[in-house]
Amino acid sequence: MAKEPRVWQRMLSGRRLDLLDPSPLDVELDDIAHGLARVARWNGQTEGSHIFSVAQHSLLVATIAEHLDPDLSRSARLAVLLHDAPEYVIGDIISPFKTVIGDAYKSVESRLLAAIHVHFGLPAEPPAPLKRFIKRADRQAAFLEATRLAGFAREEAVRIFGRPEPMPRAVEPFLDPWPVAEAEERYREQVLACTATPPR
Repeated sequence: MAKEPRVWQRMLSGRRLDLLDPSPLDVELDDIAHGLARVARWNGQTEGSHIFSVAQHSLLVATIAEHLDPDLSRSARLAVLLHDAPEYVIGDIISPFKTVIGDAYKSVESRLLAAIHVHFGLPAEPPAPLKRFIKRADRQAAFLEATRLAGFAREEAVRIFGRPEPMPRAVEPFLDPWPVAEAEERYREQVLACTATPPR
């Protein structure tokens, strides 16, 4: 069987990441935070003076997840923060286009996510209940973003993302797009908070 060719992406850290066979050793938090803060959600079709970045979206999803489960563990919160982390390499492709691309995109995305998880000490594949929980929080975030930032009518958003659940006021600051540097720093800080050794 012929071996897949190596396809490299060079990062600002100097790391070279093989997109088809990514190594956890080549994953760096600074690269992830830098990239996600510069990747626009909704193809940049959002209101505000700044892009609504994947980094900010990830923090919104984490805030919603903590509302849905106040006893969320640090490792589960870390998995939530990293749920879109492969997009620091491959960008944020809108769902309709993902459907057009098909399995090739999903394969690259899942390999990257597995390498990222292992780098941060998580299982390569999250347990099914956690995956469903992250999807639930992600869809709630998408509904809010769609109706507050991307010009969707409520009825259209309900049809696509499902009926919204009541959300706390804590989500409000996450729906005002931040400057890139702020999104990058806040994302980095939150990931570090989940990976730091808790005090005894």
